[in-house]
Amino acid sequence: MSEIQRLRDIVAQLRAPGGCPWDQEQTHQSLAQCLVEEASETLEAIDNLDYVLMEEELGDLLLQVVFHALLAEESSKFDLEDVARGVNQKLIRRHPHVFGDEDDRMKTAEEVIDRWESIKAREKKEKGLPENSSSLFKDLPPRLPALLFAHDIYKRVRKAGLERKGHWDQDVVFEGKGWTEEEAGKLLFEMVGACRESGIDPESALRRFSSLQAKKLDAESKIGRD
Repeated sequence: MSEIQRLRDIVAQLRAPGGCPWDQEQTHQSLAQCLVEEASETLEAIDNLDYVLMEEELGDLLLQVVFHALLAEESSKFDLEDVARGVNQKLIRRHPHVFGDEDDRMKTAEEVIDRWESIKAREKKEKGLPENSSSLFKDLPPRLPALLFAHDIYKRVRKAGLERKGHWDQDVVFEGKGWTEEEAGKLLFEMVGACRESGIDPESALRRFSSLQAKKLDAESKIGRD
């Protein structure tokens, strides 16, 4: 028996009659916060390059995946094998440059990302899922932390070349080339402190501003394409 299958059986035993009262009470919704916390603790171990702690935290994160899969299995939705099978198929399908024809090889990460997005869009179309093709930011997860949200918006803006075409407000463009990690961290830390002294939630402020910029850029870039 593999250790992952053993983990699944342990969680099943915890959920079974005579098992653990806490585990028996859990739902997808009640475990959502645990998933966020475990992901955060894993990120901390990665930031510190603490491989001993990273191994432990990845285990805790894996437990969340197994727990959610078991809950779905109990309601006959899917199981852990379905989860693994789905991601295996997706990886093979979205990497034709590795698992496909030799002539389809790609040389740069940028080419791979473009191909990935193209295949992803085609899959959505084949499934009949709606796609907001007019938006540069259509695939951004809505619950990303504000800093990651802003980072991804800026990345897409740069990729589309909009900051060079006058779409981006010049007073919000920071030329950070040459910054060290310490300098960037210091500036961000000071900005968070300034927000606190002003009674502003920096997470909400950045998310709102980033969302407004995304809407503005989408509207202006759409005008340019019409």
